[in-house]
Amino acid sequence: MSPVEPVQSGLADSGGKPPVVWLVTGYRAGERNQVIALGEALGWPFELKELDYRSTEFRTSLFRGSDLRGIRQDSSSPLVAPWPDLVISAGMRNEPVCRWIRDQQGGTTRIVHIGRPWAHLDHFDLIVTTPQYRLAEHPKVLQNTLTLHRVTPQRLEQEAVRWRKPFAQLPGPRTAVILGGNSGPYTLGPKNAHAIAQQVNAQARQRGGSLMISTSARTSPAVIDIFEREISAPHVLYRWRPEDTENPYFGMLALCDDLVVTADSISMLSEACATGKPVWMAPLGGYGYLMREDRDIPVDFRLSAWSYSLMMRWGHPRLSRDIRLVHQRLLEQGRVAWLGEPPAVSVSSSDDMERAVARVRALF
Repeated sequence: MSPVEPVQSGLADSGGKPPVVWLVTGYRAGERNQVIALGEALGWPFELKELDYRSTEFRTSLFRGSDLRGIRQDSSSPLVAPWPDLVISAGMRNEPVCRWIRDQQGGTTRIVHIGRPWAHLDHFDLIVTTPQYRLAEHPKVLQNTLTLHRVTPQRLEQEAVRWRKPFAQLPGPRTAVILGGNSGPYTLGPKNAHAIAQQVNAQARQRGGSLMISTSARTSPAVIDIFEREISAPHVLYRWRPEDTENPYFGMLALCDDLVVTADSISMLSEACATGKPVWMAPLGGYGYLMREDRDIPVDFRLSAWSYSLMMRWGHPRLSRDIRLVHQRLLEQGRVAWLGEPPAVSVSSSDDMERAVARVRALF
């Protein structure tokens, strides 16, 4: 990994000089997107800090240290003065780095963490989280329904213009099918892939419409192959590639009429709900913690999924997450429906971002 040049976004407050902001991006795509989304929504200039992690360094994270032993400094973004007034980050590996940055500033840097913290809350100024992490109520914890994201009306308009011609041959109604992958006790394998592919294909053919299928970094090649074989309705299928500037994902969100999202990914569900279009969740089979108690969903065997279910049952809650809590909240709010049931009309999740921005600004 090579160092990344500083990136700036947004406008300074009209009241004066904005804070110096660093975004220490996460090592998972979902966390990275949330960190950048919050930085962009704040409207303050920021620098993007990419870190190259040492896979063998756990001491600092486990014992809540404050140093840079967990990263390779020569292949990471430079961490040098002027030091930031605000650091936004996510992930256990980044926590020691953020504490080290605050130490260089003399303890005045505010640290905003997204997701689940591993250190005590005293080490942070704000935690932005969702129900899946089961954090207790606390003045420093902001409980949102969905994760932060970069889907805005302006971006959807831009992507619609860009992708309208390439997708013009697809008849309506168009359903975007967003595929995730394995997550915790749930596995998107051949059994679930067959079931979902057959269901969305039948729905598209019955309506005389088409499918816009997008895979992700976690979608296995075997699952993609199944969708290519099973789908007979008019469709396009995108195989995810890293750093692909021609990824049509946001174009699909912009130009579809409704969406089907595999329920393993809260980030993808959040982005789907942000479109304001009907959203169906496609459930996956899992061990012990069924996504749907009222359906017999096939289970694709995966040893790590079985182990994860045991950890959920017997381990400390901090070691796992329960995404069913988000599903339940969305269903109660009428923002999504299970695949095969009458559609629910989603509503924008901008309130989550607005609350997060307000809480961060209140720190200053």
